[in-house]
Parts: sequence; structure tokens; C-alpha cells
Amino acid sequence: MSPIVVVGAGIIGTAIAYELQRRGRSVVLVDRSGPGQGASYGNMASIAVTEFMPASRPGIWAQMPKWLLDPEGPVRIRPSYMPRLLPWFLRFLNASRPSKLREIEAAGAVLCGRVHEDLDALLTATGLQGMLGAEGCLSVYADEAEFRADREHVEILDRFGFRYEILGGYAIRDLEPAVTTGIGKALLFPDNRSISDPHKLVLGLADRFQALGGVLERGDVVGFDHDDAGVTAIRLADGRRLATGSVVFAAGAFTARLSAMLKEPIPLETERGYHTQIMAPGLSMRHSLIWPARAFMVTPTAGGIRVGGTVEMAGLDAPPDYRRAKVLVKRAREALPGLKVEQTSEWMGHRPALPDTVPVIGPSAKRRNVWYATGHGHLGLTYGATTARLLADLMTGVTPPVDMKPYRVDRF
Repeated sequence: MSPIVVVGAGIIGTAIAYELQRRGRSVVLVDRSGPGQGASYGNMASIAVTEFMPASRPGIWAQMPKWLLDPEGPVRIRPSYMPRLLPWFLRFLNASRPSKLREIEAAGAVLCGRVHEDLDALLTATGLQGMLGAEGCLSVYADEAEFRADREHVEILDRFGFRYEILGGYAIRDLEPAVTTGIGKALLFPDNRSISDPHKLVLGLADRFQALGGVLERGDVVGFDHDDAGVTAIRLADGRRLATGSVVFAAGAFTARLSAMLKEPIPLETERGYHTQIMAPGLSMRHSLIWPARAFMVTPTAGGIRVGGTVEMAGLDAPPDYRRAKVLVKRAREALPGLKVEQTSEWMGHRPALPDTVPVIGPSAKRRNVWYATGHGHLGLTYGATTARLLADLMTGVTPPVDMKPYRVDRF
């Protein structure tokens, strides 16, 4: 019997490959660059179970004009890319209807409510549980006005029962002395914990996958052989063909190019994100830090402090604009006045963004042996273990513990 081929060796694809191999399937994991080299290399290392709110919610719309007019704002659309973005943007607009927002919130809350159960199981089974930190995340606000502006977030968390604690200035600095006295209020999210190094986590999962007999191949997928029954082989740029009984597309923002080859278009865009890794920051942090009004995040990870965030819509092929990373560092120093920016590296990666911010997890609507796991947006690391559990259930004939209809590929 031909193996299952999983295309994409980020956190999503590698976790799926491991889970299927663990269940006794024969799996080949294919990536053009190797495990954890894409978005999984440079994400913000956060298991962010409180961050499932729709990007199309009213509070975002209210700030969008100001953001787009600000050259240093948290959202930038390159003018040359706007015509190509328009169909996606119209779907994004449709996702802002009140009834649709409630559906999106519920779909995200269901996944986030499972995250720690599935992640703990995965990390324990692979011996990687030491990579999950014990501390939570602080969402900080300069004053009461900023806090009120984030009220939608708190209301959604209350609706679905996610934990948080409201802190005043002294309590904030008891937890994180490096935070500026200009921060007057914060929310502590105790369940938003961090990974010590997200790239090493993917490498660790890939090692465990191979130890179980899984095969890792490096290659760029350029086409498929298929018949009426489905895909029979994956074609690689170097001329090789990998026979397959089933194929899983978990290639992040690049998945749309693969699905288009099979005439199954997915409205998947890339939100280009930036980070600066600071290896000599001159301070220590226990918690990750988000400042919603400034749209950046700081996380202690990978042996230093990582500053990241922002959304840039410019497609998969445009060169990076590292001015975006420098703006984030400037904002981070407002929150952490003692931050030294020494021994640094800058990075840009592609978050896979669907207009309703709900991932696709499940079978193709057109090919009987094709499966999708993509569109996780800012929550790829958060959803990795849960996506692997749910998709492996579907592929092995096990009834998943949640209703999978909200995550189907043909919902658009």
C-alpha cells in the first residue's frame, strides 16, 4: 500500500505526520526546505488559547483606517498588491456580519478549548514536555481608555469561559519588573504559555516521527499524478515521483498554490509577519507580553527575547521590508525601557490567512484521498497538536471529539 504523503514540515504538518505514523500508518513528510524552516521557525512561540477572536470584528474595523494611513501602523497593504487582494478582502468583509462573527468565535473557541489537552498528550508522548513554559502572558494597557478599547476581547473570553486576571500597575511590575511605569493596567492570561524554542520543537517532532519509521524527504512539489479515484503520486521539481495513497496539504500559506493545481481554489492569503531576535537584551522576562494598542508582542524564547507582530499584505513573492521589524523594536522599547538591542537577527515569514480566521481541517471536496490542514493564521503553534489529533481521527476512521463542519474546505 502506498504511503500517506504530508506536504509541509512546519508545526502543523510535522505533528500530523507524527500522529499518523504513531497510529500505524506509513507516512512520508515532504518539505522544500526541511522541518520548521518556514513560519514555524520565526513565530512568537506562544500557545495563545485566548487569541481566537475574529480579525473582522468591529473593534478592528474601527481602527483600520488609522492603521492603513500610518506608515508605521500594524497593518500595511502594498498598493501594487491591492487588486489581487480584493476578492479575499470582500470575503473578509462578509465575515464581519454579526451572525457570522458568532460562528467564527465559536469555531475558534472549540479548538482553543482543546489545545492544552492535545498539546500535553503530544509533548508527553514525544518526551518534549520540557519545552512548554509554566508562565502565562500579559496583555498591557497604558490607561483605562486603552483597556476599554479592548473590551470585545474580554467579553468573548467571558462568553466562552477562558481564564484571565485584571492587574494594576504595581502587580504588573511585581510579575515583570522591566515593564515601564507607563503601563497602568494588564490582563494576565495564565493559560497562554510559551514554547522555549518553536523551531527546536518541530525538529524534535520530526526526529520522533523518523524514529517511528517515518520518512522525511526534501523536495519542492510541482505537480501530481491523478486519476478518477484521486491523487496517485506527488511530482517533485527534481523529477522524482512519490507514490501516495493519500496526501495531506499542510504547507501553510503555500497550500493555495497546491490546491489550485487540483482545481480546488482556497481563499488563502499570506499575512507577512516580522520578528527581531535579541540575544543580548540586557533584561530578563518570565512572561510573554502583548500591547494591543501598539500591535506587537515580546516573548522570551530561543535563548533571547523575540519581538514580533504586524500584518503586511504583499503576497508570497515580494521581498521583505525589514523596516517593519525595526518599528516593532521601537515599540517594544516603549514597554521595556531597559531593553538593549544587541546581537540581533531579523526575520520575515508567511502566516496562512483565511478571510474568516478559521482554519481548514478536513477532506477535499473534490478528491477522495486529499486532505487539508491550513489557514491557522497567528495560531499555527497553538493549534498544531489539536489539528494533528482531529485530522488523524478523520483519516483513520475515528469520530473526532468535535463537530468538524466549521473547518470544511468548501465553506466559502
